[in-house]
Amino acid sequence: MSAVRGATALPSSPVALAFAHIQWDPLGSLRLTAQETALLRMAETNPIEYTLADSRDASMYARVLLKLLAEASAAGSGNGEVSRITEKCTQEQSLDALDADPLGVVTHYAITKLYDIISTLGVGSGVTINTVFYVGKEVVLFDQWKALLRILNKGGKGDAYAQTGAAVCLAQILITACPSKQRTSTAVDKDGKVIKARPTSYASAVEPLEALTAWIVSQLKSSSGSTVGLSIPALTALMSSPESRLLFAASGGIKYLSRQLRTGGKKQASKSGTPDKKPMGKGTSASVQQLYELAFCLWTMTYELNGSHSVRADFAKDGLAVAALTDLVSVAPREKVIRVALAALHNLAVCTSEVNPGPAGTKIDGTVFLSDMIACGLMKSIDYLKDRQFTDPDIIEDVNALYKLLVHNYKEMTRWEVYKNEVESGHLQWGSVHTEAFFKENARMLEGSDGDFKLLKVLIALLPSNDDDVAAIACYDIGEFVRHYSNGRAIAKRLGAKELVMNLIEHENVEIQRHALQCVSKIMVQNWEYVK
Repeated sequence: MSAVRGATALPSSPVALAFAHIQWDPLGSLRLTAQETALLRMAETNPIEYTLADSRDASMYARVLLKLLAEASAAGSGNGEVSRITEKCTQEQSLDALDADPLGVVTHYAITKLYDIISTLGVGSGVTINTVFYVGKEVVLFDQWKALLRILNKGGKGDAYAQTGAAVCLAQILITACPSKQRTSTAVDKDGKVIKARPTSYASAVEPLEALTAWIVSQLKSSSGSTVGLSIPALTALMSSPESRLLFAASGGIKYLSRQLRTGGKKQASKSGTPDKKPMGKGTSASVQQLYELAFCLWTMTYELNGSHSVRADFAKDGLAVAALTDLVSVAPREKVIRVALAALHNLAVCTSEVNPGPAGTKIDGTVFLSDMIACGLMKSIDYLKDRQFTDPDIIEDVNALYKLLVHNYKEMTRWEVYKNEVESGHLQWGSVHTEAFFKENARMLEGSDGDFKLLKVLIALLPSNDDDVAAIACYDIGEFVRHYSNGRAIAKRLGAKELVMNLIEHENVEIQRHALQCVSKIMVQNWEYVK
């Protein structure tokens, strides 16, 4: 699957029907000059391509729009009536909003027009985003960009449309300064001749990029799906540049992106009822779309794996990214989600540490991620997907490639290594490593190389898990350890297992009740096998 640019389209403002009725003269708080007002009116009566045909006119128009945002924000825009409107308004409702909160409507107007400018310039013409927003002999970003950042950092809940629009506009402006973008960007004049692009100052865009990235990561930290949704268009835009991808990784973005995907995947699984077998129903299209967009961003981040040890380390931390992607493949909400999740897993499975190996003794490459995939039960999902009929050749290719890699890696692992990886991943699934025969042979291995019973402690920590299977399997494994390890009963008690298991005896899930009761019996009764 080849890297492609994700969709960063900005939806229409809910009060867009009021834009044509804005009267600039009475809005004194915007402090517009006669020339600026005339420019706004001229832009309304002419096609946008005409307004942007001259770089000076285009730059002046962009500055006026950013001034509207700055002045409206300073006058209190962002927390008024318009900020609370989320559904598309009729013309009558839009005009009522204009009367009640004119500055709120002006903010939406300026964001919409600014986005139109950037979208039009992005197609390629004699005037580019660089020539409009970067100025002077050093070709540096002009100061007016800060009006967009102020909208993002508004107190309270803020205006969802304005924040989404400001973020995506700022992202599109900033990534054009990235060296990788400047190497690939070209502009042509009206006669179709290539114009040599001015070298833009990337240094002037770094601090704004860092500020925007920090805002995006703060949204990803949120538990609210709607809050996360504000940042997705901007995040998708940033994913088109290696420089901004690395900035996102350095800000801890991979962790929070993976966490959002894991949470979203579990919600989809709970709605589907049979996550391993059936796609999601029609009623969940919005959340499925958000999952796709987040998975798309995580997939694009995998293109930095080979060149950066720190990116590989972020992906490997706690096995969270692999677990999130495996959940998506298991839930299979839509074919497009499966496609990007499999593509990301494939890139993880084949990544190398040759270019940037990192500190000695910390090798992270595809074998590490393959072990995590096995621990998370990806082989079961891949087996199922092999029998499904897909029209997308990318999916078929990734399924077959992952199957071969997983089988090869699994054959090289001992049963104990499979079990250890599974427990450490926290993704317990019933199988051959959760049996009496396995613990008869391997109970002593839970001591650990330092005798600290680290893996047993992980099992105990999994007892309060919200995943019913994980809690039940943890009960079973602890009980089997107690049976087959000398003095296992005392060790389990000392580490606090008894109290946590006792809490599960009255659990609403019958299977957890049964395994908890058996586990407690094994801890309390020395010869449990005679009374089972």
